[in-house]
Amino acid sequence: MGSRPTATPRAAIPSGVLSGGQQQQLAIGRALVANPDVLLLDEPSLGLAPRAVDEVFHALRRIRERGVTILLVEQRALHTVALADRTHVLVAGELRLTLAPADAKDPDKIVAAYLAS
Repeated sequence: MGSRPTATPRAAIPSGVLSGGQQQQLAIGRALVANPDVLLLDEPSLGLAPRAVDEVFHALRRIRERGVTILLVEQRALHTVALADRTHVLVAGELRLTLAPADAKDPDKIVAAYLAS
């Protein structure tokens, strides 16, 4: 019988060859090594495929459940509103609206906040 190639341990894979979602999760994981009370994230879903976005937000939910406060700047409003205790919508630097998780069920309310002039 021929030998099967062995899987490369994740730790041996250079971060530059990971997918975008995997790189985001690695960056978040590196930040968590310091056991922070607060995690600041700027656009963690930027440029990611929808599946990777879901994975990142799933990881953020788990982090939040561990008691870590998350300050998140993100354009994916529905994901963010569903995750956060409070979501502040800023338009041109002006506070337009503050949303609660229940507001994620009303996408029209969120769209209106961005489109109102």
